[in-house]
Amino acid sequence: MEFAELIKTPRVDNVVLHRPFMPRVEGTLCLTGHHLILSSRQDSNEELWLLHSNIDSIEKRFVGSLGTVIVKCKDLRIIQLDIPGMEECLNIASSIEALSTLDSVTLMYPFFYRPMFEVIEDGWNTFLPEQSFKQIESSTDEWRLSYVNKDFSVCPSYPPVLAVPKSIDDDTIRKVATFRHAGRFPVLSYYHKKNGMVMMRSGQPLTGSNGRRCKEDEQLINATLRAGKRGYIIDTRSINVAQQAKARGGGFEVEAHYPQWRRIHKTIERSNILQESLIKLVEACNDQSHNMDRWLSKLEASNWLTNIKEILTTACLAAQCIDREGASVLVHGTEGTDSTLQVTSLAQIILDPTSRTIRGFESLVEREWLQAGHPFQQRCSQSAYSNSKTRWEAPVFLLFLDCVWQILRQFPCSFQFNEHFLILLFEHAYASQFGTFLGNNAFERRKLKLPQKTVSLWSWVNRPQDTERFLNPLFEANSLVIWPSVSPQSLLLWEGVFLRWNRSSKCLDEAYDEMIHIIEHNKELQSKVNTLRRQLAELETEDVQLETP
Repeated sequence: MEFAELIKTPRVDNVVLHRPFMPRVEGTLCLTGHHLILSSRQDSNEELWLLHSNIDSIEKRFVGSLGTVIVKCKDLRIIQLDIPGMEECLNIASSIEALSTLDSVTLMYPFFYRPMFEVIEDGWNTFLPEQSFKQIESSTDEWRLSYVNKDFSVCPSYPPVLAVPKSIDDDTIRKVATFRHAGRFPVLSYYHKKNGMVMMRSGQPLTGSNGRRCKEDEQLINATLRAGKRGYIIDTRSINVAQQAKARGGGFEVEAHYPQWRRIHKTIERSNILQESLIKLVEACNDQSHNMDRWLSKLEASNWLTNIKEILTTACLAAQCIDREGASVLVHGTEGTDSTLQVTSLAQIILDPTSRTIRGFESLVEREWLQAGHPFQQRCSQSAYSNSKTRWEAPVFLLFLDCVWQILRQFPCSFQFNEHFLILLFEHAYASQFGTFLGNNAFERRKLKLPQKTVSLWSWVNRPQDTERFLNPLFEANSLVIWPSVSPQSLLLWEGVFLRWNRSSKCLDEAYDEMIHIIEHNKELQSKVNTLRRQLAELETEDVQLETP
């Protein structure tokens, strides 16, 4: 298919662009295969370059011969284009709709993007499983890398290389895979160096209404326990949902078969409910009524902060079991690709200081989300404004980033990265020139040949001149476990995402710049103090030498 077939009117003059907190711009609107571009002849105004893949929905309005297209974006921005001529407006609107809903992944911009920067480090090879396992290997010899899934035949949503207990052979793993949802057998998620406890993740066991049993599964997860120790299974579903799953062939671990494990149910909402929550939250944030009761009731009705609280509470429980109880943990819900990953990755943020650095956090996203099989292509195909019926869409990754922001806000000196880094990841998960978040799992990414045909987001972020923008000026390395508060009073709406297009951030930006200035000035003064101390010590030494006969 040629993009030209979808572009009915490639160019329109005298189009007026309205954007939040920016002056109106009049210029020429151009449509390309991947971008909506508006350029003005006035040099002082920047151009608009908007990826079609960032467009969630559009609305058309007409007053006489003047048409207006309102573009609602996946990053929650709303822009307005005033287009002279009804025919031109209709053509532009239908072209945008067609270009923003392309079915084929290979027609998306990452396959056509050529970087304007030099790729110093190939992000596709930066966080390979073998590299992260080396850190575990230096602390314990109880785990090994298994290549049982090298052709994706055991589990299509797992990567080819996985960490499993050394005492468990690949034949046993194959049997366990037939007992777990979609073949997602228990794998190592995190090794806690402080006490040698581990966190694993998997899909639900397929016990079914007949109470099916798998001794190999019991053997695998028991292999992670120390002598005389118990473990915890954290099921991210309510007991009712888990019972319903059992009636449909799924289920949960029966205590009689797993006597050394205690099962705890912690309810994290399913994806369709989370999508409704996001839609209601964004609607509340865009409400222009300025009525306090209306705002508070809409915010409460969205349940967004309640979802944040439940996810953080479950992550804290997992971290507590590992660090304070000295117990190993297995986390799963139904599929093991959504709430499971939220819990395992947030528990690592709490427990592991490396995860709070830029590189460590990238590694976490790569390991616990991309390689672990979170279906980004499905979950992020629509955002809060789409008119299409919800299928698989859900803000699972955005909720994770929001939870990280809540912890960052409570521990502002413990993270190497700032809020802008989290917002960047949110934006690129929904629409990007990079191939990192394309596809639903490692198998699909291999079939699409993404490492050969697209550029990794990490290749750009990890260039020193770009990393600088995401550094937290308050960062001081903290090797301790950090315990976030999950009380309702401690959780706030993430204004940097949900209100950034509704109210100006000018004052906050100025305050941030002033803070950086104060920190830099403080460093200069500290350096001067150290220099003066050295000079004073040298003078005192000379004085003593002179006084000595």
